[in-house]
Amino acid sequence: MPRLAANLSWLFQEHDFLARFAAARRVGFRAVECLFPYETPADETAVALRDARLTMVLINTPAGDWQKGERGFAGVPGREAAFQAGFDQAFDYACLIGCPRIHVMGGLVPDGVGVEACEAVFIENLTMAADRLARHGMTATIEPLNTTDVPGYLLNGSVQARRIIEAVGRPNLKLQWDAYHLQIMEGNLAASFERNQDIIGHVQIAGVPGRNEPDDCEINYGFLLARLDALGYQGMVGCEYRPRAGTLADLGWAKPYGITPDGR
Repeated sequence: MPRLAANLSWLFQEHDFLARFAAARRVGFRAVECLFPYETPADETAVALRDARLTMVLINTPAGDWQKGERGFAGVPGREAAFQAGFDQAFDYACLIGCPRIHVMGGLVPDGVGVEACEAVFIENLTMAADRLARHGMTATIEPLNTTDVPGYLLNGSVQARRIIEAVGRPNLKLQWDAYHLQIMEGNLAASFERNQDIIGHVQIAGVPGRNEPDDCEINYGFLLARLDALGYQGMVGCEYRPRAGTLADLGWAKPYGITPDGR
Protein backbone atom coordinates (compact mmCIF):
# COMPACT_ATOMS: atom_id res chain seq x y z
CA MET A 1 0.00 0.00 0.00
CA PRO A 2 1.37 3.46 -0.84
CA ARG A 3 2.81 5.35 2.11
CA LEU A 4 1.33 8.84 1.90
CA ALA A 5 3.01 11.99 3.19
CA ALA A 6 1.01 15.19 3.66
CA ASN A 7 2.62 18.24 2.12
CA LEU A 8 2.13 20.82 4.85
CA SER A 9 2.77 23.74 2.52
CA TRP A 10 -0.39 22.78 0.60
CA LEU A 11 -2.56 20.81 3.01
CA PHE A 12 -4.05 21.78 6.38
CA GLN A 13 -3.71 25.49 5.68
CA GLU A 14 -6.77 25.91 7.93
CA HIS A 15 -4.19 25.78 10.72
CA ASP A 16 -1.06 27.70 11.59
CA PHE A 17 2.06 25.90 10.38
CA LEU A 18 3.01 24.24 13.66
CA ALA A 19 -0.56 23.06 14.23
CA ARG A 20 -0.63 21.29 10.86
CA PHE A 21 1.53 18.46 12.19
CA ALA A 22 -1.04 17.33 14.76
CA ALA A 23 -3.85 17.83 12.23
CA ALA A 24 -2.08 15.52 9.78
CA ARG A 25 -1.49 12.89 12.44
CA ARG A 26 -5.13 12.93 13.56
CA VAL A 27 -6.32 11.68 10.19
CA GLY A 28 -3.68 8.99 9.90
CA PHE A 29 -0.64 10.45 8.19
CA ARG A 30 2.65 9.10 9.53
CA ALA A 31 4.89 11.33 7.41
CA VAL A 32 4.89 14.88 6.09
CA GLU A 33 6.86 17.02 3.66
CA CYS A 34 7.22 20.76 3.25
CA LEU A 35 8.47 23.17 0.61
CA PHE A 36 10.19 25.89 2.61
CA PRO A 37 9.93 25.54 6.41
CA TYR A 38 12.57 28.15 7.11
CA GLU A 39 10.36 30.86 8.65
CA THR A 40 9.80 28.48 11.57
CA PRO A 41 12.83 27.73 13.75
CA ALA A 42 14.04 24.18 13.27
CA ASP A 43 13.81 23.35 16.97
CA GLU A 44 10.10 24.26 16.96
CA THR A 45 9.49 22.11 13.90
CA ALA A 46 11.38 19.25 15.54
CA VAL A 47 9.14 19.47 18.62
CA ALA A 48 5.99 19.51 16.46
CA LEU A 49 7.21 16.42 14.61
CA ARG A 50 8.05 14.61 17.85
CA ASP A 51 4.77 15.48 19.55
CA ALA A 52 2.74 14.34 16.53
CA ARG A 53 4.89 11.23 16.04
CA LEU A 54 5.62 12.18 12.44
CA THR A 55 8.62 12.04 10.15
CA MET A 56 9.55 14.88 7.80
CA VAL A 57 10.59 13.13 4.59
CA LEU A 58 11.40 16.05 2.27
CA ILE A 59 12.20 19.75 2.25
CA ASN A 60 13.38 22.01 -0.59
CA THR A 61 16.44 24.17 -0.81
CA PRO A 62 15.40 27.84 -0.52
CA ALA A 63 13.95 29.30 -3.72
CA GLY A 64 15.20 32.86 -3.21
CA ASP A 65 12.73 35.70 -3.73
CA TRP A 66 9.57 33.84 -4.77
CA GLN A 67 7.67 37.04 -5.58
CA LYS A 68 10.38 38.02 -8.06
CA GLY A 69 10.12 34.61 -9.71
CA GLU A 70 13.22 32.98 -8.27
CA ARG A 71 13.04 29.19 -8.07
CA GLY A 72 16.40 28.20 -6.64
CA PHE A 73 19.97 28.66 -7.84
CA ALA A 74 21.63 25.27 -8.28
CA GLY A 75 21.68 25.59 -12.07
CA VAL A 76 22.08 29.35 -12.43
CA PRO A 77 25.54 30.52 -13.58
CA GLY A 78 26.82 33.34 -11.41
CA ARG A 79 24.61 32.42 -8.44
CA GLU A 80 26.88 29.78 -6.98
CA ALA A 81 27.28 31.67 -3.70
CA ALA A 82 23.52 32.01 -3.33
CA PHE A 83 23.12 28.29 -3.93
CA GLN A 84 25.80 27.42 -1.39
CA ALA A 85 24.19 29.61 1.26
CA GLY A 86 20.78 28.14 0.57
CA PHE A 87 22.05 24.58 0.58
CA ASP A 88 23.84 25.18 3.88
CA GLN A 89 20.57 26.44 5.34
CA ALA A 90 18.62 23.44 4.04
CA PHE A 91 21.25 20.97 5.21
CA ASP A 92 21.39 22.41 8.73
CA TYR A 93 17.61 22.49 8.97
CA ALA A 94 17.22 18.94 7.68
CA CYS A 95 19.79 17.64 10.15
CA LEU A 96 18.06 19.33 13.07
CA ILE A 97 14.63 17.88 12.23
CA GLY A 98 15.83 14.47 11.05
CA CYS A 99 14.77 14.90 7.42
CA PRO A 100 16.66 12.48 5.14
CA ARG A 101 15.91 14.08 1.78
CA ILE A 102 16.47 17.53 0.22
CA HIS A 103 15.03 18.62 -3.12
CA VAL A 104 17.71 20.74 -4.80
CA MET A 105 15.97 23.41 -6.87
CA GLY A 106 17.68 24.13 -10.18
CA GLY A 107 16.27 27.57 -10.89
CA LEU A 108 15.25 29.45 -14.03
CA VAL A 109 17.43 29.67 -17.12
CA PRO A 110 18.59 33.32 -17.27
CA ASP A 111 18.00 35.37 -20.38
CA GLY A 112 20.91 35.05 -22.77
CA VAL A 113 22.32 31.92 -21.11
CA GLY A 114 22.18 28.51 -22.77
CA VAL A 115 20.66 25.45 -21.14
CA GLU A 116 23.98 23.62 -21.54
CA ALA A 117 25.78 26.21 -19.41
CA CYS A 118 23.09 25.94 -16.75
CA GLU A 119 23.26 22.16 -16.74
CA ALA A 120 27.03 22.28 -16.26
CA VAL A 121 26.60 24.44 -13.15
CA PHE A 122 23.73 22.23 -11.98
CA ILE A 123 25.87 19.10 -12.28
CA GLU A 124 28.73 20.70 -10.37
CA ASN A 125 26.48 21.89 -7.55
CA LEU A 126 24.59 18.59 -7.38
CA THR A 127 27.87 16.69 -7.09
CA MET A 128 28.86 18.81 -4.12
CA ALA A 129 25.42 18.47 -2.53
CA ALA A 130 25.22 14.70 -3.02
CA ASP A 131 28.70 14.15 -1.61
CA ARG A 132 27.95 16.22 1.47
CA LEU A 133 24.61 14.51 2.06
CA ALA A 134 26.11 11.06 1.54
CA ARG A 135 28.38 11.56 4.53
CA HIS A 136 25.24 11.81 6.67
CA GLY A 137 23.20 9.07 5.00
CA MET A 138 20.97 11.61 3.25
CA THR A 139 19.64 11.94 -0.30
CA ALA A 140 19.36 14.77 -2.82
CA THR A 141 16.53 14.86 -5.34
CA ILE A 142 15.84 16.83 -8.51
CA GLU A 143 12.34 17.40 -9.88
CA PRO A 144 11.21 18.20 -13.42
CA LEU A 145 8.60 20.99 -13.36
CA ASN A 146 6.11 21.69 -16.11
CA THR A 147 6.60 24.68 -18.37
CA THR A 148 3.06 26.02 -17.88
CA ASP A 149 3.26 26.47 -14.10
CA VAL A 150 6.98 27.28 -14.01
CA PRO A 151 8.04 28.66 -17.39
CA GLY A 152 11.78 28.83 -17.86
CA TYR A 153 12.65 26.30 -15.18
CA LEU A 154 15.86 24.46 -16.03
CA LEU A 155 14.57 20.92 -15.54
CA ASN A 156 11.31 19.90 -17.20
CA GLY A 157 11.50 16.26 -18.29
CA SER A 158 12.48 12.80 -17.09
CA VAL A 159 14.95 12.23 -19.94
CA GLN A 160 16.84 15.39 -19.02
CA ALA A 161 16.72 14.47 -15.33
CA ARG A 162 18.17 11.03 -15.99
CA ARG A 163 20.96 12.51 -18.09
CA ILE A 164 21.90 14.89 -15.27
CA ILE A 165 21.70 12.19 -12.58
CA GLU A 166 23.94 9.92 -14.64
CA ALA A 167 26.40 12.76 -15.24
CA VAL A 168 26.66 13.38 -11.49
CA GLY A 169 27.09 9.67 -10.87
CA ARG A 170 26.22 9.62 -7.19
CA PRO A 171 23.89 6.88 -5.87
CA ASN A 172 22.20 9.25 -3.42
CA LEU A 173 21.05 11.66 -6.16
CA LYS A 174 17.54 10.63 -7.15
CA LEU A 175 14.62 11.68 -9.33
CA GLN A 176 11.68 13.31 -7.57
CA TRP A 177 8.94 11.88 -9.77
CA ASP A 178 5.96 14.22 -9.63
CA ALA A 179 3.00 12.73 -11.51
CA TYR A 180 1.32 16.13 -11.85
CA HIS A 181 4.23 17.77 -13.65
CA LEU A 182 5.11 14.70 -15.72
CA GLN A 183 1.54 14.14 -16.86
CA ILE A 184 1.52 17.68 -18.27
CA MET A 185 4.95 17.33 -19.88
CA GLU A 186 5.04 13.68 -20.96
CA GLY A 187 2.02 11.56 -20.06
CA ASN A 188 2.20 7.74 -20.16
CA LEU A 189 2.90 7.77 -16.44
CA ALA A 190 2.94 4.06 -15.68
CA ALA A 191 5.58 3.47 -18.36
CA SER A 192 7.51 6.52 -17.19
CA PHE A 193 7.65 5.23 -13.64
CA GLU A 194 8.74 1.76 -14.70
CA ARG A 195 11.37 3.16 -17.05
CA ASN A 196 12.84 5.39 -14.34
CA GLN A 197 12.28 3.30 -11.24
CA ASP A 198 15.99 2.72 -10.74
CA ILE A 199 16.58 6.43 -10.13
CA ILE A 200 13.31 7.42 -8.39
CA GLY A 201 13.71 8.48 -4.78
CA HIS A 202 10.41 10.20 -4.07
CA VAL A 203 6.94 10.45 -5.64
CA GLN A 204 4.41 13.28 -5.52
CA ILE A 205 0.82 13.39 -6.74
CA ALA A 206 -1.93 15.88 -7.60
CA GLY A 207 -4.87 16.03 -9.97
CA VAL A 208 -4.57 17.20 -13.56
CA PRO A 209 -5.89 19.70 -14.48
CA GLY A 210 -6.14 22.09 -11.54
CA ARG A 211 -3.61 20.56 -9.14
CA ASN A 212 -6.45 19.57 -6.81
CA GLU A 213 -7.18 16.25 -5.09
CA PRO A 214 -5.92 13.21 -7.02
CA ASP A 215 -9.39 11.78 -7.61
CA ASP A 216 -11.69 13.42 -10.17
CA CYS A 217 -9.08 14.10 -12.82
CA GLU A 218 -7.53 12.76 -16.01
CA ILE A 219 -5.02 10.58 -14.12
CA ASN A 220 -6.35 7.24 -12.87
CA TYR A 221 -4.56 7.31 -9.54
CA GLY A 222 -6.18 4.11 -8.35
CA PHE A 223 -4.50 2.30 -11.24
CA LEU A 224 -1.25 4.26 -10.99
CA LEU A 225 -0.69 3.77 -7.26
CA ALA A 226 -1.54 0.08 -7.59
CA ARG A 227 1.03 -0.14 -10.36
CA LEU A 228 3.68 1.45 -8.15
CA ASP A 229 2.87 -1.18 -5.52
CA ALA A 230 3.09 -3.96 -8.06
CA LEU A 231 6.51 -2.72 -9.17
CA GLY A 232 7.72 -2.85 -5.57
CA TYR A 233 8.06 0.87 -4.88
CA GLN A 234 8.79 1.31 -1.17
CA GLY A 235 9.25 5.07 -1.01
CA MET A 236 6.93 7.85 0.05
CA VAL A 237 4.12 9.40 -1.99
CA GLY A 238 3.83 13.10 -1.23
CA CYS A 239 0.35 14.64 -1.42
CA GLU A 240 1.25 17.99 -2.95
CA TYR A 241 -2.07 19.38 -4.11
CA ARG A 242 -4.43 22.31 -3.64
CA PRO A 243 -7.59 21.25 -1.75
CA ARG A 244 -10.80 22.35 -3.46
CA ALA A 245 -12.72 23.10 -0.28
CA GLY A 246 -10.48 22.59 2.74
CA THR A 247 -8.23 19.65 3.43
CA LEU A 248 -10.74 17.34 5.13
CA ALA A 249 -13.65 18.02 2.79
CA ASP A 250 -12.31 15.90 -0.05
CA LEU A 251 -9.75 13.70 1.70
CA GLY A 252 -11.93 10.63 1.25
CA TRP A 253 -9.86 9.67 -1.81
CA ALA A 254 -7.09 8.62 0.60
CA LYS A 255 -9.16 6.24 2.76
CA PRO A 256 -7.97 3.13 0.88
CA TYR A 257 -4.43 4.14 1.87
CA GLY A 258 -5.03 4.41 5.62
CA ILE A 259 -6.13 8.04 5.91
CA THR A 260 -9.38 8.51 7.87
CA PRO A 261 -10.72 12.09 7.64
CA ASP A 262 -14.05 11.02 9.20
CA GLY A 263 -12.40 9.16 12.07
CA ARG A 264 -13.29 5.68 10.75
